[in-house]
Amino acid sequence: MLFKAWQLFSSTLAAFLGVQSDKNRLRDFQTSSPIPFIIMGIILAAIFVITLLLVVKQVLA
Repeated sequence: MLFKAWQLFSSTLAAFLGVQSDKNRLRDFQTSSPIPFIIMGIILAAIFVITLLLVVKQVLA
């Protein structure tokens, strides 16, 4: 289970950054549901936005 969670995180992060390998992309498209990738993408986007807000708040303070 932990390995699958790590694969989900690393695949979503690689796709988020645009550096996904073809082998991993093909593996990801063989999964039965895109829902875990969508949820992880929303979580990563939220973390990114929160991090940006915190950095800007620190710079302006």
